[in-house]
Amino acid sequence: MNAPIGVIDSGVGGLTVVRELRKYLPNEPIIYIGDDARCPYGPRPAEEVLAFTLDMVNSLAQMGIKMLVIACNTATAIALDEVRKQFDFPVIGVIQPGARAAVNASQTGEIAVLGTMGTVNSKAYDQAIYQLKPEATVYSLACPEFVPIVENGDYRTKQAREIVDRTLQPLHSHSFDSVILGCTHYPLLQEHIEAHFSNSKNIISSAVETVIDVERILNEQQILSAAPAEPLFYTTGSIEKFQSIVEDWLTLPQPDVRMLTF
Repeated sequence: MNAPIGVIDSGVGGLTVVRELRKYLPNEPIIYIGDDARCPYGPRPAEEVLAFTLDMVNSLAQMGIKMLVIACNTATAIALDEVRKQFDFPVIGVIQPGARAAVNASQTGEIAVLGTMGTVNSKAYDQAIYQLKPEATVYSLACPEFVPIVENGDYRTKQAREIVDRTLQPLHSHSFDSVILGCTHYPLLQEHIEAHFSNSKNIISSAVETVIDVERILNEQQILSAAPAEPLFYTTGSIEKFQSIVEDWLTLPQPDVRMLTF
């Protein structure tokens, strides 16, 4: 079934999931929507995040997707259940896979979660981790400066490293062996995060685990695609800025990026 997989995010962060999809499921066509014009979602009220998420999902539904990945942790925490109620195609979020990966990686059961204000306040990761490991200890930290620096394309700069170091200081009073990057933007800062912890922690991105779930469902429903296709990207913000990050992060020359308005 050569219908595309839809991927949505508040901005460019979900490209981390697209990268893994292209690596592990290269035959799957992908349509991506990044809502850069209204990013970040983390500080927004839940009703707004839900409305914005449904805007994107309705657009993809009209394009004929066969599956949806909500590659935004804030949108997953707030909108996943409602999206599943309203649409017939399979819908996967990124929180459950991330929690599963962290629980499997942690030796001590002590896990730090880095997320947006919306994700941290929802306690969605806490709940997902405790369901898998009731005796776990979770330390959640909101990192409100991370998404803007990624959206601006400044994630490789000295300023990014300084922001990461300053933001992560509160975690130094806790003991943990694993860190969940609880926002799909954060893997673009992973080099700085690993350096901050001197490579002493398991750094968990939900992207690979999410793709494992995608592949399982595609196989179960027998809707794998047979022929490779180039991904199609939509942004509500700057096409040029989005193209630049796609080219850098996906090493994809001249990506097909189009404008979408709601």
